[in-house]
Amino acid sequence: MSELFDAIDALVASRSPLPAPAERKRLRQAHGLTLEEVAATLDVRRATVGAWESGRTEPRPPQREPYAHLLKQLARLYPSPTATEGGTPAIPTATAPAVPSAPAEAAPSAPAANAPVPAPAAAPPSPAAAPRPARGSRRPGAPRAAAADSPAPAGSGPYAHGPLLVLDADDEQQVSGYGTGGLLLDVTAKSLPALVAWALAEARVGAQKLHASGKDADPLLVLTAAACERYGLPAALSDAERSAGRLPEGHKVIKLLERAGWKLTRRGLGPWARIYRPVTGGRRQCVQLCIPSWNALDDRAWGHAATLEPAELARVLGVYAHRVMTPVGSSAVSGLELMTALNPPTRASEPDQDGKRHSEHRPGSLGTQALDPAPCEAIDGHPVLAHLPRFHIRGPQERLFEEAYDWARDLTDAECMQSHLVGIDVNLAFGAAANGAVVGLDSPPEHVTRPVFDPAVPGSWLVDLSHVDLSRVKVAKQWRDLQGDLLPSPFTPTGEHPEGPAWYATPTVAYAVELGYDVAPVEAWVRPRSGRFLDGWYKRLRDAYVATMADLKVAEKLSPGGFLEAMDGYKGRDPELGIVVDAVKMTVKGGIGKLQEKARGGGWVPGQAWPALARPTWRPDIRAAVISRARVNMHRKMVALAAATGHYPVAVLSDCAVYTADGPSPLDVLPYDQDGKTVPGSFRLGVSPGMVKHEGTQDVLWGVGVLEQLAEEGKVANLARYIKTGEVTARDTGE
Repeated sequence: MSELFDAIDALVASRSPLPAPAERKRLRQAHGLTLEEVAATLDVRRATVGAWESGRTEPRPPQREPYAHLLKQLARLYPSPTATEGGTPAIPTATAPAVPSAPAEAAPSAPAANAPVPAPAAAPPSPAAAPRPARGSRRPGAPRAAAADSPAPAGSGPYAHGPLLVLDADDEQQVSGYGTGGLLLDVTAKSLPALVAWALAEARVGAQKLHASGKDADPLLVLTAAACERYGLPAALSDAERSAGRLPEGHKVIKLLERAGWKLTRRGLGPWARIYRPVTGGRRQCVQLCIPSWNALDDRAWGHAATLEPAELARVLGVYAHRVMTPVGSSAVSGLELMTALNPPTRASEPDQDGKRHSEHRPGSLGTQALDPAPCEAIDGHPVLAHLPRFHIRGPQERLFEEAYDWARDLTDAECMQSHLVGIDVNLAFGAAANGAVVGLDSPPEHVTRPVFDPAVPGSWLVDLSHVDLSRVKVAKQWRDLQGDLLPSPFTPTGEHPEGPAWYATPTVAYAVELGYDVAPVEAWVRPRSGRFLDGWYKRLRDAYVATMADLKVAEKLSPGGFLEAMDGYKGRDPELGIVVDAVKMTVKGGIGKLQEKARGGGWVPGQAWPALARPTWRPDIRAAVISRARVNMHRKMVALAAATGHYPVAVLSDCAVYTADGPSPLDVLPYDQDGKTVPGSFRLGVSPGMVKHEGTQDVLWGVGVLEQLAEEGKVANLARYIKTGEVTARDTGE
C-alpha cells in the first residue's frame, strides 16, 4: 500500500505548479543566478532552462518538482509586484508555450478555432541602442516572432528580423534563433537544407546593400555547438578537418545539401560556409553560416565572443553588422569585402534602345578584372617573377619594401636618468592612412624611365634617398636642426638609413621632398588612372569605431586629461562592446593586409598562381601606399615633437612609440597648454583615428633590464612590443 501512496505523491509532484515563464526568469535574475548554475543543479543543459523561461517547453519529472521548489524559495525572497496583500506571492499558473512557426518542410495549416494567434513582431531596434542582454537568455520583454506565414509589420521590409540569427538547441532538440534587438525566433527546420530554405523564404533575415550599385547582404546564421549537433554537424572539427579548414566532401550533411540542389563555395563547409543556388530570374539565393565552435571567431579579433551566450553573441555580431557590415568571414575577409560593398565594380547602364539596362564598369572602382602587379611590387613566388632563379633573393633595388616600423635604439645617458617609459599608440593608424590615399584603380601599371617625380601620381619609384639628412630637415616649411641619430629613418621599416637606390611608394618619396630634399628617380611604375578608392571604407570604419567608443563613454572632443580618465578601464563598462571595438580595429588592419594575401596550402609551388590572385582586390600596390602613409605620418609626428620639445622616441613598433619621461602619463611626454592645444603636427590625445591613446607605462630600470637581457641572447629588444604589459614572453627570450 505504501508504494501506492508514493506513486500518488510522485504523480502530484509531476504537476507541481509553476509561475509563468517571465516570472521564472525574473526570480532567477533577482537572485543573481546564471542559467549554467540552475542547469548544473538540476542536471540539464543551459538551453533547457532557457526554454523553460521562454515558455517553449515545460519541465518534466524528475526535474519539475525541484525546479518548482527552487522557484518557490526564490518567490519568498523576491515577491512579485503582483503579490497578494497578505504578503504571500501570487504564483501564476503555467502559461502555454508560444505558438511555433510552421514547419519549413510543409505548408502552414489554418489555425484551429479559439487557438492563440501570435501578434506580428515589431522591427527590432538598432543593436547599438539595444540594452545589454541578461546572461543566458533573451532580454526581458523581447518580442517573439510571429509564425512564418503571418503578415510582415508595415514598413518593416524583407529584413525585419535583422541581419543575423544565432541558433541554439535545447535538450529536446528545439532550435531557437536569437536576433538583434532581443528578438527570439522559433526555428522548425529539421535539416540543414531545410534551414537554408527557411532562412531565405521565411526568416526575414538579411541587410540592405551599402551602395546603390551593390547587393544586399545574405542572411547570416550562427550555429552554436548544440545547433551543430541538431543539424548533423560535429560540435568541433577533428584535427584533420581543422587542418583542411572544412568537412570532407563525402560528409553526410554535404550530401544532403547536394541532393537538395544547394552548392558550397570553394572553401567548402568550414567555419565560414556560403551555401547557395545559382541565380535564377535575377534572384540571389545564398546563406552564410558561421560556426564559432569551429574557430570561426578568431580570438585575436573577436576575443571571448565564441564563449558568449546566444543572446549576447547576437548583440555583439549585430552591432558589428549594423555599423560595419554583416560579417562574411574573418575580420580580414570582412574588411576586404567591405571595400567592394562600398565601391562596387559595376553599375546598371542607362536603358538601351530596347529599354534594357546592362552591367557596365563603375568609375572610381577597381573594376572586375584582376591586374598583375609591377615586378617590384610582386611578392616572392608570384608568376610575374617566374623567370628568376629559384633561390634568388631580391634586395631593395628589385623589390618594394613598404612595411610598418620595427625600430629601436639604446637609451642615452640622459634618458636613463629619467624615471618612466611611456608608450603612446595611434588609433586606427592604417585607417587614418587610408583616408585620402590616392591609389591606382582599374588599369595596369605603366613603366617609365628617368621620370620626373609627381607626388600626385600613385606608383613605385626607384630612387636614391641616402642623401636625406635627418639632422637638418624642413618642419612646417622652416629648416630645423635635430639629433638625426635619435630618429628612425622614414624610408625603411627597420629605421636604418638607406644606402643607395631602392623602390619606394609615392608617399615615401613625397615625404623626402617635404623634408626639403630633391629626388631624381631612375625608373618608375606609375598608375595615371587613380582615385581615392578607400575614402568610403575609412569613413564607415571610423564611424563604427568612434560610435562604439562613445557607447563605452569615451567621446570625441574630450580634454586630454578627460580622455585619459575615460579610457581607464573603458572595456569593463560593457565587455561585449569592447569585443566590437577590437573587431573593428582588426577589420582595418586585416583588410589592408588582405590586399597582399599570400599563397596558402601545401600544394602550391613558386611561380604558380594562387586563388587570391584572381581577385581585383589583390593589390599589393594599394597596401604599400597605405603602409607608406602610415609610417610617414608616424615619422612626421615624431619630427614635430622633437623639433618643439627635444623628446625623441626610443622605440617604434608599427603605430606605437615609446618615450622616456619624468612621469607615468602621456601628458609628461606631450605638451599641452591651458587651452588644450599641443605641438602642431605632432601627437594629440583623443579617440579619433590618427590621434593617440596611452599604450602603457613601465619603469626605465625595467626597460634597461629588458635591453640587457635580450642583448645577452644576441637579440635586439623593441620596448614598444612589451610596454603595454611589461611581460617578455618565452618566445621572445627563446626559452
